[in-house]
Amino acid sequence: MAILEILVYPDERLRTVAKPVKTVDDRVRTLVSDMIDTMYDANGIGLAATQVDVHEQVIVMDLSDDRNSPLILINPTVIERDGEQVYDEGCLSVPEYYAPVKRAERIKITALDQQGEIFELDAEGLLAVCIQHEMDHLAGKVFVDYLSRLKQDRIRKKMVKRARL
Repeated sequence: MAILEILVYPDERLRTVAKPVKTVDDRVRTLVSDMIDTMYDANGIGLAATQVDVHEQVIVMDLSDDRNSPLILINPTVIERDGEQVYDEGCLSVPEYYAPVKRAERIKITALDQQGEIFELDAEGLLAVCIQHEMDHLAGKVFVDYLSRLKQDRIRKKMVKRARL
């Protein structure tokens, strides 16, 4: 188990589009395990492989109160979306900043689990927000992309200044 380095906005590597995982093997299972450890260490509820500079379609998340029920999504695809909700989002790659983002209220996805088996998941509320947020990372998007250009510039300047300290 390893704690991986989380890329911080505006790092251009966060803009890399992730490729599908070809085979769920021991390498991918180790990545999943390391990502879970990294997410817990950073006190996050979700992490996409893109955020740790691995450009494959792998997401881990855990919304449980006791932080012991990780959800693994490999090659996730949204097959249905419905409704609309606005949620104040934060991100491990944009520390200490939260902003309202509009997303689908309910989604249905297909994905592979850690054994490479396909499954479907119906999600709503915070889980739906989290999945959409992390899937954006796999597409090279960061939640600040939904904000005005002015807010994006402010956040970028704060993150660059923070990195210099």
